[in-house]
Amino acid sequence: MAKSLPKIILSGSRDIPFDRLVLSQSNVRRVKAGVSIGELAADIVRRTLLQSLNVRPMLDGEGQETGHFEVPAGGRRFRALELLVQQKRLAKDAPIPCVVKAANDVVTAEEDSFAENTFREQLHPLDQFRAMQAMVDKGEGVEAIAAHFLVTPAVVTQRLRLAKVSPKLHDIYAEDGMTLEQLMAFAVSDDHARQEQVWEMLAHSYNKSGAYIRQKLTENTVRARDKRVRFIGVEAYVAAGGCVMRDLFEPDDGGWLTDPALLDRLVGEKLQAEGERIAAEGWKWVATAIDMPWGVTNGLREIDGVELAMTGEEEAKLAALQTEIEELEAEWADAPEVPDEVQARIEAIDAAIGMLVERPMSFEARDMVIAGAFLSIEVDGTLAVERGYVRPEDEPVIEIEGAEDVGVDGHAGHRAETGDDDAADEDQAAGPGVSNVVPISAASGDEDDEDGEVVKPLPDRLVAELTAWRTLALQDAFAQSPSTAFAAVLHAFVLDCFYSSTRESCLQISLHEASFGFSTTGLRDSAPARSIAERHKRWADRLPDSDKNLWEALLALDGNEQAALFAHCASRVLNAQQEVVPKYDNGRISKSSIERRVEHSHVLARAVGLDLVGAGWRPTVAGYLGSVTKQRIIADVAEAKGAKFAEMIDHLKKADMAREAERLLEDGDWLPEPMRTPVLVDAAQAGEPEGQVDEATTLPAFLDEELVEAGAVAGNDDGEALPEAA
Repeated sequence: MAKSLPKIILSGSRDIPFDRLVLSQSNVRRVKAGVSIGELAADIVRRTLLQSLNVRPMLDGEGQETGHFEVPAGGRRFRALELLVQQKRLAKDAPIPCVVKAANDVVTAEEDSFAENTFREQLHPLDQFRAMQAMVDKGEGVEAIAAHFLVTPAVVTQRLRLAKVSPKLHDIYAEDGMTLEQLMAFAVSDDHARQEQVWEMLAHSYNKSGAYIRQKLTENTVRARDKRVRFIGVEAYVAAGGCVMRDLFEPDDGGWLTDPALLDRLVGEKLQAEGERIAAEGWKWVATAIDMPWGVTNGLREIDGVELAMTGEEEAKLAALQTEIEELEAEWADAPEVPDEVQARIEAIDAAIGMLVERPMSFEARDMVIAGAFLSIEVDGTLAVERGYVRPEDEPVIEIEGAEDVGVDGHAGHRAETGDDDAADEDQAAGPGVSNVVPISAASGDEDDEDGEVVKPLPDRLVAELTAWRTLALQDAFAQSPSTAFAAVLHAFVLDCFYSSTRESCLQISLHEASFGFSTTGLRDSAPARSIAERHKRWADRLPDSDKNLWEALLALDGNEQAALFAHCASRVLNAQQEVVPKYDNGRISKSSIERRVEHSHVLARAVGLDLVGAGWRPTVAGYLGSVTKQRIIADVAEAKGAKFAEMIDHLKKADMAREAERLLEDGDWLPEPMRTPVLVDAAQAGEPEGQVDEATTLPAFLDEELVEAGAVAGNDDGEALPEAA
């Protein structure tokens, strides 16, 4: 019969006056760590001592107990009690609960000290979340909990947010089935059903990162930094009953709006109200849109306005702002770092100065009754107003006896002018209750193609959209390479003079600005478009108001400035878009002319080092992936990332596949075939005079001396191109 193990006998415990306790040199803790002694003392005041001290009797030279005890384990508690005695908040002989071990115990005091600090187990994070939630449920405030446990209120709020994640996910986390990072990502949403649905979906996904979880939980929301949200303001959205989802663990730029339909309604209502305000100025019509389509003003005549002069009050305010910003810049010019509040003030002053300097225009009433305005939303959420455009059908006509009505532009009209603007007034007064503010609906995308086994060619419309984006990027890069621009214009002139049968070039040298028949939503807000617009505005501000003074102004520029202006004007006529060729010849474009145009655009793209990825293009759902078939998406991912990644998404539905492909392709340099610039392996073999273009990297000497030749280049048939481009 096996012998039973002997019963252990625990060390006895008793209260020992504090003045009989001495901190032992056997305590292994030497380095300060964790909560400070002062904070621990404050916690003992609040909760008293939660854990006894471990002590051993001290012996004299003859091995007899002296009545004093050393403390090998619990040294921080001893020091905290010692601090309370010094502060006279604890009597020096106060009884302290102690576990007393024999002085000659077989286990050394050092081992006891080490064991006490080694075998302690921190609370599982889930237990922390639930404990804080329990305290809140019993009436404790967030601030109080933070103070008690020496953390910030933000930390407590985060823990409470984690406590509200689905209990099913809590159980999975407790069993180490998910990481804390994943649990934190789920906390972005309060919808337990959606949280559980996303977790189930992760079982079939190779990507289980926190970022991907957040993306799935927020895919049907709108970011607070969206220009529509900035336009109406989050406060207005919340006041209308909308909810904002926030991420307490990652920067979220204001969070996500969970009701896109409500947002769109509020945006539409505010745009309508702003449109009616602008219409009240006297305009015949006002067109509104979140994103104004590209080329919306094509074919419209722009009327001239007069810039309103500053009032005395505005001039005084401008002077004060300029003085303030000069003082701030002088004060902080040599500082290694400018405080955030100072930088914010400088930016605010800049904005205020801009609003004062950008003067509003006034228009003649007789022009306003036949003209209109366009309202849209800028990237920063401000309202963009473009006033003074006349539609062809609104042009006034004059009555010519014995002939058709002839408009001011020489074309036949449809009504005679009454002489007192009655017809215009009739158009202006659309009738009671009828608004002359008209929203412009964004073009809808094509319907999803049927899934097929064969990778079909890209749709003509999509090719046109992609090459429109490429054209803008090429225009921007082209404008930054004056030498290439000069060589390209010279090349176009030589083609015109000696090779009339191959006149086509991607430079529309008559300086008719390129327009895009098909373009994606938001093209006006793309990085190349903004860069072009900013450059154009800088030159427009420098050039004289009247073209009568333009020649002298151009001669006053130095060679580099002339070259830069020349390149900018040339870039405006560059067209590398692969337009949709009509089924029946319309006399405007042909397949062969498009092919030659695009081929020449490759020459220029190589010369300027075109980088569409660097320019900001990405294969997004809205701009590309949502317009192609599933088989095309799989083929594109396989080409860019490899067959393994394509196999990981081939089971998904079209919408999920497009979103997943967007994430996979986001950080790469992959481009659809129409946007690529072919690389020449052997320029001589290919028959391309690439060396000639590359040699044009040095500006002709005469550009630094005079503008005679450049004037001849810019002054084409009607002599109006350069002023128009500027």
